[in-house]
Amino acid sequence: MIKDVLANLLKKRSADELIATSKKSELKKTLNVFDLIVIGIGAVVGTGIFTIIGTAIQGGPEGVGAGPAIIISMVLAAIACVFSALCYSEIAAMIPVAGSAYTYTYATMGEFMAWMVGWILMLEYAIGNITVACAWTGYLAQLLKGFRHILPDFITQFPIWLRLDYRGVLTLCNKYGWDIHDKIPYLFDKIPVCINLPAIFIVLVLTVLLVKGIKESTRFASIMVGINLFMITSFIVVGAFYVKPENWVPFAPNGFSGIFMGAFLIFFAYIGFDAISTTAEETENPQRDLPIAIIGTLVICTVLYVCVALVLTGIVPLGHIDINAPIAHTMRIIGKDWFAGLISVGALCALTSVILIYQMGATRILYAMSRDRFLPKSLRLVHKKHRTPYVLTWVTGILVIICALFMDLNISAELCNFGTFTSFIIICIAVLILRKTDPDRERPFKVPFCPYFPIAGVLTCGGLMFYSMKFLKNSTSYFGLWLLVGIIIYAGYSYKQKRLEDKKRR
Repeated sequence: MIKDVLANLLKKRSADELIATSKKSELKKTLNVFDLIVIGIGAVVGTGIFTIIGTAIQGGPEGVGAGPAIIISMVLAAIACVFSALCYSEIAAMIPVAGSAYTYTYATMGEFMAWMVGWILMLEYAIGNITVACAWTGYLAQLLKGFRHILPDFITQFPIWLRLDYRGVLTLCNKYGWDIHDKIPYLFDKIPVCINLPAIFIVLVLTVLLVKGIKESTRFASIMVGINLFMITSFIVVGAFYVKPENWVPFAPNGFSGIFMGAFLIFFAYIGFDAISTTAEETENPQRDLPIAIIGTLVICTVLYVCVALVLTGIVPLGHIDINAPIAHTMRIIGKDWFAGLISVGALCALTSVILIYQMGATRILYAMSRDRFLPKSLRLVHKKHRTPYVLTWVTGILVIICALFMDLNISAELCNFGTFTSFIIICIAVLILRKTDPDRERPFKVPFCPYFPIAGVLTCGGLMFYSMKFLKNSTSYFGLWLLVGIIIYAGYSYKQKRLEDKKRR
């Protein structure tokens, strides 16, 4: 019995079987390399550069900041991503199947690890999306403040209980000495009522758009990305004239501790390029286009990030950076209030595209897991007209809405990082395994200097992840709890469903 269970846990699906299954996919192939790069940039250039960068520079409750040395942190995070991006490119071109790291793990490490990777990826996409949705609300509030003399107060200064979770309201009340009972209503005089209304609204709108079709969603994302890139480029060009080099001294106020913690936090700004691989079954020429899009996205975003960091730290002295809206705040410091408003528009566009693409990524992974019978078959129903997995699209949207009501923004971002680091490590290991177990398979793209680059990917991602665990105690505990819940679901439902499927096939 134990021997049979172990055999089932390690049972793999061959690359040929996965590819054959994908060819029967009901999903519509409409994406080209430009669409994929739009998806990549849209997923990457968002919350990290508009919010997390402030905490990475200044420091947060559980870690010190990097200061102007954030540019070194960015390079470290980019290097950690490069090794993983190359590994993603090799496997995505070789096995162009929906599901990203989940599918690749199934082909290399077996059933149980595949389930766990799929479960962990939900931290990156679904839970990470909570951070983005909450940040979207913050920038909307910043934008509305610029219309104080035009729009009524109930719009420009809508109550904090309609835009923050309970913990967020409590933090503000403690900071400013407010009575929390004056700021939020209570149900039955006992239950606090806090609803992040803007976050719920944007998630619902984008869920409807995703149901309508992948091409329509990508067109919308390309408009958002275009506006976002224009705003970021404008910030770099305009802000460069106000840079004071003396603000870069001291360059690394907290030494290597600050640089490494900054690298961990700013890693959140790079999360998303792997979302490109989740669209493999909807890409016209995945073997060629996926590697180009993954690597191209990483290069473009790294150049943008370093330039933004140099301008930001060159204008605002350390200790005066606004953690919530650092870029918009920088423009206000140099007297460009009107530009700060435009930056808020760019941030909203960026965060909108991230929410869209994260939800799309989560849906495609869950679709692959449902197709493999880990999840109920009813979840993978495809819309007859739009040919999109509409049931799962609504499930992920509702999940984000519910969690946004009570989850802490910083903890959800840190959990997202843990999930991504884990999936990146597994992808690097998967490349090493496939090089040994399937050496003759055609590889349209190959990781250079193998096995050294994949090993470097494991070491860099693993090092940043375990180093941060020393400081982020709450997030580390929640990550362990998330893994435990995944194991329980697999043992209680998914394992049994897979065995029923095995019986049917016999």
